[in-house]
Amino acid sequence: MGERKLFKGIAAVVLAAALVGLIAAGASARTGSAKSPTAAKIKACALLPDTKSSTRYTLFDAPYLKAAFKKAKVPAQVLNALNDPQKQKSQAQQCLAKGAKVILLDQLNAASGKAITNLAVSQGAKVIDYDRLVVGSKAAYYVSFNNPGVGKLMGKGLIAALKAKGKYGSHPVVGRLNGGITDNNAHLFRQGYNSVLNPLYNNGTFKKPQSDDQYTDWDPIKGRQIFDQMLAQNGNKIDAMIAANDGLAGAVIASLKAHGLNPIPLTGQDATPTGVQFILAGWQTGTVYKSVKREAAASATLAIAIIKGQKVSLPAIAKQYKGVSQKVSGTRSVLLTPVWVTKKNYKLLFKDGFLKKKQVCVGEYAKYCK
Repeated sequence: MGERKLFKGIAAVVLAAALVGLIAAGASARTGSAKSPTAAKIKACALLPDTKSSTRYTLFDAPYLKAAFKKAKVPAQVLNALNDPQKQKSQAQQCLAKGAKVILLDQLNAASGKAITNLAVSQGAKVIDYDRLVVGSKAAYYVSFNNPGVGKLMGKGLIAALKAKGKYGSHPVVGRLNGGITDNNAHLFRQGYNSVLNPLYNNGTFKKPQSDDQYTDWDPIKGRQIFDQMLAQNGNKIDAMIAANDGLAGAVIASLKAHGLNPIPLTGQDATPTGVQFILAGWQTGTVYKSVKREAAASATLAIAIIKGQKVSLPAIAKQYKGVSQKVSGTRSVLLTPVWVTKKNYKLLFKDGFLKKKQVCVGEYAKYCK
């Protein structure tokens, strides 16, 4: 009896030891598998804002940035926050945890942009403000376009279209749909086109419609609602519109068609396939082409130089990618040159490899391409 008890006791101890071993092995395996995803180190991380404000982030920025880092053999990630500032901050934390030394940040708003920048700098990483400047932040550099210049191209393009239609001298009603109120670029675009339009409003050459000059959050649905309201309040008499990008221009066009109205002089931005199709069909006057390929390449070149410990020469990068080097709100910057695109020069987009002809000249729009 005593021997059986002793045997049972020994067996219990052995079983317990075996179970402890299994549990430990399982825990070790789980720990190893949990670590494996973060074990992959990266050197650079690009944080893009959304897919809603413009299709450019999916169509152009992401693939260009990925290709540039891959070519330089620099491990990198390109992430999109899907319009969620907290998600963008979480993505920044993940990038830093994986060892990122450079963050390319296209922020959603100034507050989250500063928070992400402060976090990165506190962990020894450098931040390049990509496309949108976080004014007053600790970012090391800023790469974008001459954004007031973008707005000026819109304003001048609208005036040229009004003159071509013979409406410039008949006190046309000219409205504006601005971008996102939290987007510093949207304010710079507005500054640019207002510098062209305001003197004409002030001297009575142009008239402002009711509900004019509103911010849309870059949301075409909101833009459509505002423009519908403009039409209702102004007896359907809107002679020309500044739309801050192609998505908002599309909203204006949808409203005009729904009301049975003819095309009007109308601006856009980003040279999207849909925007160019509307230009060819006569519904949109022009769009501002910003070579995202050059912007991404300039930003990646700068990031790679920092990561590899090479000398950073902003004037050289600016010259290489057809821009200028200067300070913007105290931040060392590379500003690239935008181009106004109309029916006359839209093939430039194909020549530059920005768009493919098959993206534009398809379906009902094929007949407009020569």
